Amino acid sequence: MRPEALEIVQIPVGQTDNFAYLVFCPETGRGIGVDPSFEPEKLLAAVRQREVELEVLVNTHGHRDHVAGNARVLEECGASLAGHPLDVENPDLSLADGQVLAVGKGQVTVLHTPGHTPGSITLNPPGALITGDTLFVTRCGRADLPGSDPEALYRSLRRLASFAPATRIFPGHDYGPRPVSTVAFELENNPYLQCPDLESFLRLRMG
Repeated sequence: MRPEALEIVQIPVGQTDNFAYLVFCPETGRGIGVDPSFEPEKLLAAVRQREVELEVLVNTHGHRDHVAGNARVLEECGASLAGHPLDVENPDLSLADGQVLAVGKGQVTVLHTPGHTPGSITLNPPGALITGDTLFVTRCGRADLPGSDPEALYRSLRRLASFAPATRIFPGHDYGPRPVSTVAFELENNPYLQCPDLESFLRLRMG
């Protein structure tokens, strides 16, 4: 099986246009869930429909609209909770930059992308980025909340922008003109990725 054959299921959830995700290996039926939000039953329905063994539940960051459904998913699936320790209290699996999660015969790399929160992460299945609230379609996350760091957010966005143009972007909210994007589309249409330097980014994001 090619690692890029991991399947990514985007699941609209909650009242704030959130997305949850199911990432799984079709060959082995093993997978991970991401950010169940306030409607964990929708992620669980996707798990049951595809007959996936959910081994890990990942939070991209610790805000309630992403983590509220954790307990229900963990109880039903017996999965381990994973997240960056700066955002997720007492995770079963503490995630760090460069860490690799096995998903059946595939792999997902963890990127620490702070800024929106100190422990924000992006998940990098081959050819894709699940960006949480760091990068949205034509937008980016807020940097004026407790624990936010706009300079760190700028660096995180530049890191994501350096991925191959065809890399697919799966955001944490449905805030843009389409639910899924690419790095190329964002470079052409996202004003936050078009800022030539930190100062212009700060003016745009914090002005």
